[in-house]
Amino acid sequence: MLLKQELVKKVRDYFGMNIYEAKVWLALLRKGIASAGEVASFSGVPRSRTYDVLESLEKRGFAIAKLGKPMKYIGVKPKVIIEKLKNNVRADAEEKMVELSRIKTTNEFEALETLYNGGLEPVKKEDVTVALKGKSNISNQIREIIKGAKEEVVICTNVEDLIGKAKLFQQTFDSLKKGDVKLKIALSGDEKLIKKVSENFNIKFKKIKINVKFFIVDRKEILFYLSKSKEEEDSAIWINSEFFAQAFASLFEKAVGNLK
Repeated sequence: MLLKQELVKKVRDYFGMNIYEAKVWLALLRKGIASAGEVASFSGVPRSRTYDVLESLEKRGFAIAKLGKPMKYIGVKPKVIIEKLKNNVRADAEEKMVELSRIKTTNEFEALETLYNGGLEPVKKEDVTVALKGKSNISNQIREIIKGAKEEVVICTNVEDLIGKAKLFQQTFDSLKKGDVKLKIALSGDEKLIKKVSENFNIKFKKIKINVKFFIVDRKEILFYLSKSKEEEDSAIWINSEFFAQAFASLFEKAVGNLK
């Protein structure tokens, strides 16, 4: 059997295999059930290496050994592999989150905080203007500045983005309401969608035609997304300047009307 090299390469990349593992698993899927010798013939992997590769695939859950003489192997269904790997990733992520939370209680973490807060040139928040790249980094910074809100948060985004991050925004809105922080939100996009999410969140959103994304906290800090195409990485600027944030908020309200 001739294995398409492009498929072999993709399978290797998708599932973190070496080239022999990818070829052997594909051969098993094609054959259904096969002995080590048959796998070697089908895959083109040297017979001397086939036994080790089959053992490796069996340990990783990609193959099952069928008892008998000669021993034969069955390739595990791709859909089953995907679900297994998803569960592994979820378990690893949960374990890592617990581990990261535990770090915050250690003496080493206190030492890191001391280094940051009491360095030779400690960072003053009011002196910071930062360029951010990547969805995760931007989302983390948004959470951080909103968490410190005392009086008001102005949010301007598109309705599709709000729907895509519904869980995050719901938690944000609930937290701000509990802290008695004024919440002003403007959305661009489809009017029917805006009406629907307004009902879901039980919040009145102002419909705007300007497609921009930014967050203003207490009119002291502002984070705004830079224009980009869908192919480019998300990028944003965070500025901690009361003068700039107040001026930006005032200009925006003049353009779209007062946000309530």
